[in-house]
Amino acid sequence: MSENKIKVTLVKSLIGTKQSHRATVRGLGLRRLNSSSVLEDTPAVRGMINKVSYLLKWEA
Repeated sequence: MSENKIKVTLVKSLIGTKQSHRATVRGLGLRRLNSSSVLEDTPAVRGMINKVSYLLKWEA
């Protein structure tokens, strides 16, 4: 993976989470459990990852 990309994977279910957290996960391009997305490493994406970090696994 190139240096300015982050791979995020949804590892915990969205059931019982806040609506805003569900929207954040969708904004990261994740749909279902164990789905992955490769994103640009920007401050906005980092903030989204930090907000829902308890649901995700990520690697730079």
